[in-house]
Amino acid sequence: MLYRYDDLVPYAQALEQMDKDVAAIASGQSDDILWLLQHPSVYTAGTSARMVSHGETIKGIPLYPVGRGGQITYHGPGQVVGYVMMDLRRYRQDVRWFVETLECWIMNTLAAFGVSAVQREGRTGLWVPMRPDYDEKIAAIGVRLRRWVTFHGVCVNVTNDLTPYQNIVPCGITHHGVTRLANLGCAASVQDVAEAMRQCFLTTLRARL
Repeated sequence: MLYRYDDLVPYAQALEQMDKDVAAIASGQSDDILWLLQHPSVYTAGTSARMVSHGETIKGIPLYPVGRGGQITYHGPGQVVGYVMMDLRRYRQDVRWFVETLECWIMNTLAAFGVSAVQREGRTGLWVPMRPDYDEKIAAIGVRLRRWVTFHGVCVNVTNDLTPYQNIVPCGITHHGVTRLANLGCAASVQDVAEAMRQCFLTTLRARL
């Protein structure tokens, strides 16, 4: 498993790099890749969102149509984005297993910072229970496969501005909120969380095989 970390990568540049990486992995020219990074402010619309044209914006923030699953979400500085590019033929050819593995990975990472996040039936991502019948989302998940090679992945809110979420219905969920580690009393930096994600990834993957 190869590992990369970058501070701020424009979204279009990341998409171009992922396409190259996925092609290299599918052809056997590259090992699997875990790429952790941050993006400048951007909204992305998955395959379940309304049709989006290139060049659209929301409140001045670019909106990109992408091929991952899910609806509209936000990325910005202070959020760790994790792109997981793996050839599932080397592990298990099971998309549900892969998504659940990503969820377990982020749960294990957040637990290292004293945050108990949970999975919810019918709602992908990770949620922090705030009160009965009300959760706040701390991590989103959206994936795509090409020739059994995964790409896109997860994002974890650390210190990012949550205001842009007010302009959308995050991931199509209307009755719950959004949070970040900083709101939960955790002083971890983006780099702290990225390092914990790196350390937890292979441990979680091996436990799930």
